[in-house]
Amino acid sequence: MDFTKTKRNPGKKKVPPHTPRNRRKVSRFPVSAIIRSIGSGTLKVFAFLSVLTVISLTFVMFYNYLLTSPYMKLENVEILGADEGMKNELLQMCGLTSERGLLSLKLESLRRKIEKHPWVRTATVERRFPHTLIVQVEKQEPVMLVLMDQLFYMNGQGQLFKPVLPDEEMDFPILTGLSGTETSQEKKLSQTLHVLSALKGEEDCWSLQNLSEIHLDRNGAISLYFNHIQAAINISWQNPARDMEGLKQVTKHLNESGKIDLVTQIDLNHVDGAVVSFKRNQVKTGEMG
Repeated sequence: MDFTKTKRNPGKKKVPPHTPRNRRKVSRFPVSAIIRSIGSGTLKVFAFLSVLTVISLTFVMFYNYLLTSPYMKLENVEILGADEGMKNELLQMCGLTSERGLLSLKLESLRRKIEKHPWVRTATVERRFPHTLIVQVEKQEPVMLVLMDQLFYMNGQGQLFKPVLPDEEMDFPILTGLSGTETSQEKKLSQTLHVLSALKGEEDCWSLQNLSEIHLDRNGAISLYFNHIQAAINISWQNPARDMEGLKQVTKHLNESGKIDLVTQIDLNHVDGAVVSFKRNQVKTGEMG
């Protein structure tokens, strides 16, 4: 017998064996692991906040202790730049007693309160541990009295800083005729200061100490009145030093001629010389070059 092997379906292609498709692997976290992770993070945050709270409370308690601690009590207050009377007034005004703690003082608020004193222009305040407060004040320095609805002190910056009381010093030149708006008044006060600055360099009878009054008229003209001469001296505020030199020459001539006591006004606001006015029926008004 012939047992020759024959192929089944010789025309059919051989199909490779079927391979299963690759499926996407899905990683799964157990619910318990997620809960443990969240719980661990919450505990860390809670622990951090707890530590922060403890530190903050400790700091607050320590700070409050320092505020009232006898080791930080205010025992010494040194006020520099003030006389004894002003020192007592400032201590009372600010309530600076030994019952206060040095750390409890609010320095900026204290400085503003000190500067409300009418005779204090500026002030600085500092602590010096453990028991001392240093106060440095700059006193107001009046250079002139200003007559308005009442009498005021004016300082070297052209500021009216307080009314003059009956028992206070009045031995200063007086400014009269100040009027107009606040802006206009500030401008006129600045011009007056310029004139005063020029007079500081003068000596003898024309010095600032012998000046009794400065008058401002409505047109802005400035008249000076000195103790030794009964005449108005009209000058310009732009160049008072030049006018004062001209005044000395004019008064020298008037003294030599014996007419100085008859003069009522010397006007130096002229380019070609000074105009001198005399008492009526005494000497005619004349111009002096």
